[in-house]
Amino acid sequence: MKRKKFKLLRLTSAAPLIVLLVLSIGAQDSPAEKSQALTYPSLWESVDQNFHQALETALKKEFRGEYKNAFENKKAAFVVVDITDLQHPRVAGVNPDVMLYAASMAKIAILLGAFDKIERGEIPLNDEIRAELTSMVRKSSNKDATSALNRVGIENLAEILQSEKYRLDDPEHNGGLWVGRDYSGGPLWKKDPLHNISHGATAMQVAQFYYLAVTGRLVTEQYFTDFIEIMSKPGIQHKFVKGIKKSQPDAEIYRKSGTWKEFHADSGVIVDKTNGYQYIIVALVEHPNGADNLACFAAVVDETMDSIHKASK
Repeated sequence: MKRKKFKLLRLTSAAPLIVLLVLSIGAQDSPAEKSQALTYPSLWESVDQNFHQALETALKKEFRGEYKNAFENKKAAFVVVDITDLQHPRVAGVNPDVMLYAASMAKIAILLGAFDKIERGEIPLNDEIRAELTSMVRKSSNKDATSALNRVGIENLAEILQSEKYRLDDPEHNGGLWVGRDYSGGPLWKKDPLHNISHGATAMQVAQFYYLAVTGRLVTEQYFTDFIEIMSKPGIQHKFVKGIKKSQPDAEIYRKSGTWKEFHADSGVIVDKTNGYQYIIVALVEHPNGADNLACFAAVVDETMDSIHKASK
């Protein structure tokens, strides 16, 4: 069966990510209509061994012995998902369901919680809230993250993440996204029940967050453009942004990273407008040089993606 190709279409100021949601067949359908009309597979059931092998070969060549040590000791995890064809994602990863300390990357959970409340009419999406959420994501403001979390309610956020609608913290997949403390250094509410981590994530559940977003299943059509605008234009030029921008300065990046001591994490959707492909990339690592390693990791992944797609044309 021939795969459907995506039509690059500029619809709004946030259009580079909306291209992920516009199929060449019925291109005028909305993201919400697409999510209702189409079905999407589980990422856990979409592992592509050839794709995985290509990425792992490139990463082992770059990192050599460090690669094996980090992943065998479960000090690192990554997931990459080729979403050029949204209905046929190709997944590669190592330790995808290993939960690690995610630091500020877990703020994407607060963003979801805020939009869940906005959609229910319990929080207004006014200029103040929009600025607060944008600062939390782009600049990783702890003050704004704490304020947003207080609006959502930390117990409410846990319920949202564990709800049947999202299942972004799921014991069947060894946990997932978790926020058990605000970002002000205040008292702990609760560590995650499986791994005793205050701000945690698995690489696969973070990838699932982005996959739900780009397939119109995370945020409703009414707020979709607001959501992806907040995720765009990274304000901190390190880790994945640093690595990808070296070789692909015009890439569109929608991301959230995190750092605490030797714990480093980054995640996002990368859109190559020139060559017409896009992918989700997530990595977490505990290492003193983690920030530089993630920049290098992203560069290798992007170069490999480029080679794969040029070879397939």
